[in-house]
Amino acid sequence: MGLPLGHSRRAKGLRREELAELSGISVDYLVRLEQGRFTSPSDQVTAALARALQLSAAERDHLYRLAGLNAPGAAEITDHVSASVQRVVRRLGDAAVAVFAADWQLIWWNRSWAALCGDPSETPPHLRNFARDTFLPGEPKLSRHRVTSLVAGTPEAALVADLRRATGRFPDSRRLAALIEELTAGSERFATLWADGVVGAHRSDQKMIDHPQVGPIAVDCDVLTDGEVDLKIVIMSAAPDSDDETRLRLATLAGAASDA
Repeated sequence: MGLPLGHSRRAKGLRREELAELSGISVDYLVRLEQGRFTSPSDQVTAALARALQLSAAERDHLYRLAGLNAPGAAEITDHVSASVQRVVRRLGDAAVAVFAADWQLIWWNRSWAALCGDPSETPPHLRNFARDTFLPGEPKLSRHRVTSLVAGTPEAALVADLRRATGRFPDSRRLAALIEELTAGSERFATLWADGVVGAHRSDQKMIDHPQVGPIAVDCDVLTDGEVDLKIVIMSAAPDSDDETRLRLATLAGAASDA
């Protein structure tokens, strides 16, 4: 499940705290959900629980029905990460890794990502969107640390072009349409770039992360895409044998120490 070794338990299954950590929700929220103190959990929370429990597509759909929700259809963007993709991203070692949906909704991250950028679980699930984070002022930031792009040009334009490509892949997605409408109304910069009509994919970037404990870290940011549902696997790594690689390891150690 990607959890640290050494936690022994006689009964099978996850502890409440472990399920909350894997789902990116609070233990208190999970307790209230178990006790039936909500009419229905949100789509985002239900999808997060399905990912944490590594459900198949059929099991995920059944969970949605039990929660009183419509299971996501083929026309809608999904937040589901298959068990096989989860196994792959967990084998990427100490690299900082996160998985985004086709509309750049953050749906999974590892401990190294949280250590490098700050823990995204502190941001409400429905606001964990990179496009909202980029263009809407006042939004809770996915990265708790200052992040700047080192690539000449406009990384925002690549993000908008990727969202336009997603509208071709998911033309009937109400979620994507609502996001585009919100960004257009709330950001003049987004509206201008959207009007340009450029279509493309956001593949790579170089970023400088101002880490509060170890200082600035220059990282390469590569985006891999799962073609079936257009998941975006974002990997941040530093050049081998560089000072940045050393600082990246120190940041990961600092994050592990704070979790202990």
